[in-house]
Parts: sequence; structure tokens; C-alpha cells
Amino acid sequence: MSFSEKLKETRKQAKLTQKALAEKAGISHRTIQTWEAGTASPKSIESVQLVAKVLGTTPHEMLSESDQYMIEANEKGGAQAARDIEKLVNEITGLFAGGEIDEEEKDGIMAALNDAYWTAKKNSQKFTPKKYRK
Repeated sequence: MSFSEKLKETRKQAKLTQKALAEKAGISHRTIQTWEAGTASPKSIESVQLVAKVLGTTPHEMLSESDQYMIEANEKGGAQAARDIEKLVNEITGLFAGGEIDEEEKDGIMAALNDAYWTAKKNSQKFTPKKYRK
């Protein structure tokens, strides 16, 4: 189940409107709308924590592992990094589908890929000539 589906279902179980949830969580009504529609996803774990608290759940229960990787990517490297991770996760998900890799092995592979991504990103930072460094 996707984050948008979990959010909508949990909100309805709590008998809250989108507007009421937004007000109680201290985030915009538009944010809740776009999350539930699946047209946007959370950019920070803090916003998910606020919503989860109001709904009486945890961010871990609302977010899939790939959602968590994308939020972490956005927090560390911005929107482009999040898009890169999303693309990578979607490609890897296709490789996992129907395979014989158990969940623990999948988690390990995703963690290794995440580490490799951040290492590569760090190593590919633009070079600044010595005379321009401060």
C-alpha cells in the first residue's frame, strides 16, 4: 500500500477531514490533498511525524522503506537527489519482483545501494581550483 493510500485510510479511520488533519498537524491543507492524491510526497520526516502523531500512528507504519529512502535523499541532497533515488528504487523494485530474494536481503541491498549513491554523490562534487578556495 502506498503512502497516499495509508494516509487516506488512516485519516478516515480517525474520522478526520483533510482540513482538520492539516490544522491539527500544523501543515497546509494543500499538502494533505497532494499527499493523498499521490501527486506529491513528503519532503521531510518531520512533516510525516506531525501527521502520524495526530493520527495515532508512527511514521514507520505510514512509510514504506523506499519512501523513507526518498525522504532521506531529499533531506540530504534536495529534490534532484530524491528524484534520482526514486528512479533507482523503481528500477530495483522491478528486479526484485518475482525474485527469490527474501525481505532481509532486499533491505541489505537497498542499504548498500543507498550508501553507494551517497558515496558517489560526495565524490562527484565539483572541483574548485585552489586559488578560488577560501
